[in-house]
Amino acid sequence: MDTKRQTILVIVSIAAILLAAGCVAFGDEEGRQGDTDTVVMAYSSWGTAMSSTNVMKLVLEEAGYNVETVMVDIGVIFLGLSTGEVDCFVDAWLPSCHSEYMKAYGDKIDIVRYNMEGTRIGMVVPAYVTIDSIEELGEHQERFGGEIITIEPGSGTIRMTEAAIEEYNLPYKAVAGSEVAMLAALKRAIGNDEWVVITGWTPHWKFSRWDLKYLDDPKLMYGEEEYIATLARMGLAEDMPEVYAILERFHWDPDDMNSVMYDIEHGMSPEDAAAAWVNANPDKVNEWLGRA
Repeated sequence: MDTKRQTILVIVSIAAILLAAGCVAFGDEEGRQGDTDTVVMAYSSWGTAMSSTNVMKLVLEEAGYNVETVMVDIGVIFLGLSTGEVDCFVDAWLPSCHSEYMKAYGDKIDIVRYNMEGTRIGMVVPAYVTIDSIEELGEHQERFGGEIITIEPGSGTIRMTEAAIEEYNLPYKAVAGSEVAMLAALKRAIGNDEWVVITGWTPHWKFSRWDLKYLDDPKLMYGEEEYIATLARMGLAEDMPEVYAILERFHWDPDDMNSVMYDIEHGMSPEDAAAAWVNANPDKVNEWLGRA
């Protein structure tokens, strides 16, 4: 990691700690306004974020820009956007999953556009599990071990899961970890033909690898259809109009993202998987670049 990237990561991470402790946020009022040399993209450790960020990094580099990517917790991303230390983020799940962050920072963040429709979040089980609704979980606490396996603390999915546990009056606890740990638990349970419930989202390669199903959510604790949005810091449109125009044109389908995630799951690095997709889709890339 180069010095500039380290500096950005340290500044943003320390700022999140200070903000949580009630101290002032980092950065001056100008943030990164006026810096037109480098685009700073933040992303989380989710497969969707890694896929879209690495693809867009290559597209912006093709347009002639230097691009720095920093992987930090989701709350830090929204904070960095609101203060102007981060230029853009292409994996915001709206209107439900990241709603709390939008309530906290949304008036200081530019919603550029939705870059993907047809996404979804909810509780997911192997297809062989003989229940079909979250309401039925309470009757099978022992078979599920009283746990709903989810991802990082602070993520929208764990907030939604904790709310669902309360609303449905479930004798369960939400087990936070990481996407990797959650998928390992799913793989282990399926290998042993055991019952397991996780938080899942679409698009994701796991639905291609295993026979899974969403549990019905009659109280809509996970919302209805989600959208993935591109967010930018205030002032990006004025400072980097070409970058902003590319972000405005960036839109792809779940199958596109699944292709990138599939290659990552099968051993390619996120960078190489993104490059393979970009090379295979020149028409779409040229459309984003405004060359179509």
